[in-house]
Amino acid sequence: MRFRSLESRIVTLFLVLLVVVQVVGLLVIQRGIDANARSAISSELVNGSKVFSRLLEQNAQSLRFGARLLARDTAFLAAIGNNDEDDRATIESALANSGRRIKASLSMLVSSERKITASAGEVKSAGLEKLVLSMLDKAEQADGANGIAIVDRRPYQVVVMPVKAPITIGWVVMAFPINEQQVAEMRQITALHASIVTRDGNGEWLTVASTMSPMQTGSMLQQLRAMPHAAETFDLDIEGDQYSTRMMAIGEDGGQRAFVVLARSIGEATAEYSRLERWLMALTVAGIIVSAIASILTAKRIAQPLAALAQTAERLERGDYKVQIEFKRDDEIGALAQAFDSMRDGIAKREQEIRHLAYWDTLTNLPNRAQFLLLLNDAITDARQQGASVFVLMMDLDRFKHVNDVMGHSFGDALLKQVGGRLQLLLANRHDLGAQVARLGGDEFAVLLPRSAREQAIAVAADVLAALESPLSLDDQMVDLGAGLGIAGYPEHAEDGEALLSMAEVAMYTAKQRNDGAVVYDASIDKSSAQSLSLLTELRNAVERNELRLFVQPKIKLADGAVVGVESLVRWVHPERGNVFPDQFIPFAERTGFIRVLTQWVLDQSAALCHRMGQQGVHLKVSVNLSTRDLLDQDLPAKFAAIMARHQVSASSFCLEITESAIMDDPVRAQQTLEGLHAMGCDLSIDDFGTGYSSLAYLKRLPVDELKIDKSFVLNMESDIGDTKIVRSTIDLGHNMGLRVVAEGIESEAAWRLLAKLGCDQGQGYFMSRPIPADQLAGWVQQWRAPQQEASLAE
Repeated sequence: MRFRSLESRIVTLFLVLLVVVQVVGLLVIQRGIDANARSAISSELVNGSKVFSRLLEQNAQSLRFGARLLARDTAFLAAIGNNDEDDRATIESALANSGRRIKASLSMLVSSERKITASAGEVKSAGLEKLVLSMLDKAEQADGANGIAIVDRRPYQVVVMPVKAPITIGWVVMAFPINEQQVAEMRQITALHASIVTRDGNGEWLTVASTMSPMQTGSMLQQLRAMPHAAETFDLDIEGDQYSTRMMAIGEDGGQRAFVVLARSIGEATAEYSRLERWLMALTVAGIIVSAIASILTAKRIAQPLAALAQTAERLERGDYKVQIEFKRDDEIGALAQAFDSMRDGIAKREQEIRHLAYWDTLTNLPNRAQFLLLLNDAITDARQQGASVFVLMMDLDRFKHVNDVMGHSFGDALLKQVGGRLQLLLANRHDLGAQVARLGGDEFAVLLPRSAREQAIAVAADVLAALESPLSLDDQMVDLGAGLGIAGYPEHAEDGEALLSMAEVAMYTAKQRNDGAVVYDASIDKSSAQSLSLLTELRNAVERNELRLFVQPKIKLADGAVVGVESLVRWVHPERGNVFPDQFIPFAERTGFIRVLTQWVLDQSAALCHRMGQQGVHLKVSVNLSTRDLLDQDLPAKFAAIMARHQVSASSFCLEITESAIMDDPVRAQQTLEGLHAMGCDLSIDDFGTGYSSLAYLKRLPVDELKIDKSFVLNMESDIGDTKIVRSTIDLGHNMGLRVVAEGIESEAAWRLLAKLGCDQGQGYFMSRPIPADQLAGWVQQWRAPQQEASLAE
């Protein structure tokens, strides 16, 4: 069984899936077991803490009961009341007897003066006395109190009971050691190990009592010493066995603390689960073995018939459609074999159809573009061998789109059939040419003229145009079409079929533009296409090679001659062509979409200029033109903000100019972009106002701040009263809309004064300054003098 065969892959897939599922299942079960065990252990430890607390409470109740019996004993009360030396012995005897009866380690009497007057037992310490004295008031109020004292690093449970006759004449105190008895009871009641440990003020630990072995206890203490802080729950590795532990504080005395440590062996808790895991592992291995055998048998049953079908497919690929497929099975593979048999017959039939569809036009039954190109290349090969020429005629019908729109596509299709038939009939009478007609697509047709001269091609073109100029009759409709026709030939114009078709197409479109019938290809008519491609490449390189230059034209306040702003302009200094005028590349950049790159460049350079001028104390508003494509860019506000942030200038330093026609191309998207820019704080201006066809009702909704009167109205306003009226009306309109008005094209002082008189706010033009390089702006601003100032100085 080869590893890369389908059979091996099926077996491998089954086994991998099974192993993955089993392993994942085991991991999930193992995690579940561990989680359940941990949860159960945690519950046991929490319950164990409650049980131990209950044991201590029971012991305290036992002590309190014994102390209460003693405190209410009549002879004991009489002995305390007499308070003589003979009665002292009686008191101590009563204390000792009562302590032995309840197994107390210490019994003592505290007088009403809160002094220990008698005691029985060996446990004594200053800390114990201090604890007892602090419990007297609570014991008197609650008829008894209990607490934990630590004496010599060992915990004791202390009970204080008042002696009343009927007023309090003393207190009986009894202390009970917390030791092996409690941990043994804890071990009997629960499955937990219990250890009583204490820690002194120096952090030293001592085991008081434990159900663990001495070695286990020592290991536990060693790990407790290594802990910086005593946690409530933690895991311990004790003599190779993992324990989950819970530490509960049971008392504190003078910096010493007593704890009970409850521990549960994780191994013991998960022992049953571990046996279950081993059973699951065994079942998994057995399942994998059985599945492997079953998958191998299944794979053979699937793969062997498929291999036979693959061999049959290889024979079909070689074109042998007589191969017989003999599989008699009632399953999917049998159905596949029958499908193969049907496919064999279908392929043979459709191969001819596909070939016809691939190389012939189904509408006119003429060769299509692919077939025509094959015929053309074959004709060029023959002509190359014989030293002959080949010509191609390509034609595009006139007014066909109008016919389609008016009469419908069905009528148009029928018309194309008639055109194809007329061309075939025309060329059938020219057997000497061996011409071949083809439909290249849409309403484009082509004629191949092998072994033809230029003069013959021109003559055939004339005949074709004459044939197409005759009206076509269809469904009682007379249709006049006509066509534009282009001619290109080998070897005169191109060396291969694709290039020859391309050149014939260029000549054809030239003929349609000139309305000149037939045009023979000439390199001069194709120059613009090559120049456009070259110009786009060079324009991209101009940005990368820093060939662009920023120029500015100042904007002057007409009332007082102050310089208030500049308009940014781009110039291209080509290393070979020299200065390229904006009219030569701006419209092209607009058509190709490269205008967005130019706009970004101008904005970036203008922001840098604004920053430099601001550092010199010159604050001007910079105007930048936006194109139609810029307004359709919804990301323009974000790009503009990034430029402002990079050069540390505010948006209020900018005025972005847009034309009326640019706004009206897509008013909705344009307004969204303009509102985003205006919200940032920059001014907006409508450039060349008066030359577009926009609606004033729409313009008033735009967030604009400025109108710029087109220079075509300003240049002749001194001599043309009509232009003066237009300018005055525009100024009044702008002011009524709350906008400032700027006039372009001021080329004389008279125009300046007339505009100022009409109330125009700002102006720019050759009278003030031609566009100058941006790095000369600061010097120009310092040297600028308004005409009024010059006149006053002359006087």
